[in-house]
Order: sequence, then C-alpha cells, then structure tokens
Amino acid sequence: MPTGVAIRDAREQLFDAAERVLLRDGPSALTSRAVTTEAGCAKGVLHRHFTDFDAFLAELVLDRIGRIDSQGADLRNSAGTGTVADNLTGALTDLFRAVAVAIVGLVTSRDDLRARLRRTTPTGIPVLTEATAMIASYLTAERELGRIAADTDVDTLAPTLIGTGHMLFADRKGTPPEAGAVRKAVTTVIAGIT
Repeated sequence: MPTGVAIRDAREQLFDAAERVLLRDGPSALTSRAVTTEAGCAKGVLHRHFTDFDAFLAELVLDRIGRIDSQGADLRNSAGTGTVADNLTGALTDLFRAVAVAIVGLVTSRDDLRARLRRTTPTGIPVLTEATAMIASYLTAERELGRIAADTDVDTLAPTLIGTGHMLFADRKGTPPEAGAVRKAVTTVIAGIT
C-alpha cells in the first residue's frame, strides 16, 4: 500500500483479516505479518493502532466478546417467543458457527493473551465465560416467564449447554453439525425443565 494512503476503518479491517487467518490456518498461523498481509496493508499499520501484537489480539477478542453481548440482548429479548429449545439451538449455532471456536483456540494457546484478558474476564475462558452468561441470562428470563421449571439451576445448565455446543462445533476444519444434531443435543440437555 502506498505511503500516505489512508485506510478506512483500519482496526476493523485488521480484525477481519485476523479472523480470516484464524479460521483458515488456525491460531499458530496468526502473526502480525499474516494479519497485515491478509489485510493488504503495511505491518506498521497494525503497530500504529496497537502497542504490540498481543494488545491487538486482546482487542480482537474483546471486540468479538462485544458481539456476544449484542447477541445476548437479542436472545434475552426472544424469551417468551418460539420454543426454548429452538431459541437455544439458534443461539448456540450462531455463537459457534461464527469465529467463537477459533477465538477460544487462540485464547487457550497464548499465555500472554490470556493474562491480558484476565483484566476483563478474571475467571474461566474468555468468550466461553461471556457466552455462558448470555445463556444463563436467557434461561433466567424464561424461568421468570414460567416457561421453564422454577427450580431450574441456570448456573449449571448454561455452562452445560455451552460445553455441549462447543464440543459439537469444535472441529473447525470439519463439517459443522446440522441443525437437527444441535437441536437434539439441546433438547437432551434441557429435558425435564420445560
């Protein structure tokens, strides 16, 4: 890229490029050079916006966590509509079909990144912790509406659903599970609470 040509939304371009590298080649291939090459910009662009590569990766993860927060608001607003199983199936599919599985792999493979993320997610695995909170919030809303049993332990059920979803989608190179398989897993996990 010629010197002096402004890049519009450089942060988002870099995040999108990192996501493509991560999905295509995995966490070990995610380097500043790979990201800037994928984004079609000079390596200095990344360092102009971030203090170092780990700061860039932390901001990438936090940006993707922000997307989970937005998805969580939509899911919570769906309480009382459709079926609980369908809402959970859709939420897990949307969550794990996206970049979440690859981001989890990135977080677990980089100690320095995990240390930085401890500032915002002190326990658990960033992304999965926020996803669990999203599911727990939705289940709480459904419990308040009486659509699931009043004694449902949402603090146990939510991580169970997230773990199940993660396992179904964990093979990022394989074929994602079909909607029917996700729904079957969800209905099995929530059997007895609706």
